[in-house]
Amino acid sequence: MPQAKSSRLTHNVYVVELDRKVWSEDRKFRAANPHYKGIRGCLYVGMTAHSPKERFQKHISGYKNKKGYKISSKYVERYGKMLRPSLYSSFNPLTRKDAADMEAALAKSLRKRGFAVWWN
Repeated sequence: MPQAKSSRLTHNVYVVELDRKVWSEDRKFRAANPHYKGIRGCLYVGMTAHSPKERFQKHISGYKNKKGYKISSKYVERYGKMLRPSLYSSFNPLTRKDAADMEAALAKSLRKRGFAVWWN
C-alpha cells in the first residue's frame, strides 16, 4: 500500500556555517540574536526537498526559480562557508511538516547552545 502524501519522507533540514562577518555587517542578524556572546559561530538553518548539498549550492549561486524569483537566502549567498552535517544529519529524512517543525526547533536549540542563528 502506498504511503499517504503527507507521510512521505521527502524533506531534509540542514545547517550552514556563516562567516562571522555577518554579525558585524548585518543589523537584522544581530537583532535576531541579542544574547549572542561571540564565542560560538554564526549559522543558518533551513529545510529543503533537495539534498542539503544541492540546496547549499543553490544558495551560494543566488538561484532563481522558473518565475525569476530569488529563492536563496542572502545570508547563505553572502556569508555561507560550509554545511555542518554533524548538527543536522541525524534528523533526516523527514516529512514536510516534520521538517518545518524541526527547522524551528533545531534553530532554537542551536541558539540555546550559544550560536547566532538565522532561519525563516
